[in-house]
Amino acid sequence: MDKKPAEFDLDALFAEARGQAADPSPELMARVMADAIAMQPAPMRAAPPRRTSRLRQFLNAVGGWPAVAGLATAGVAGLWIGVNPPDAVATTAETLLGTSTDLYLVDLMPGYDLTFAEG
Repeated sequence: MDKKPAEFDLDALFAEARGQAADPSPELMARVMADAIAMQPAPMRAAPPRRTSRLRQFLNAVGGWPAVAGLATAGVAGLWIGVNPPDAVATTAETLLGTSTDLYLVDLMPGYDLTFAEG
């Protein structure tokens, strides 16, 4: 069997590569660092924090004007349904509670007369 020529001997090539320094030259590193420093953006001055009003803080916490509009709509709808409930709500409440929804019309103290002026 033929022996391989010495120039293709991998062990010799690996030994030669191990003998070389793996670090880049100091001149190359100096040029790379000079280019990196030149590419850095200029430092910016931070803007002072602005004071925000309580209304703006509330709006930011809730989610802005669309969220406030939704809250207002839900509040008005709840007030309207509470003051003037539709028949379906009254019927459902009677079914679930088993009583009449006209409990606010019951006189809880029939012997007490609410009279402000006698005369």
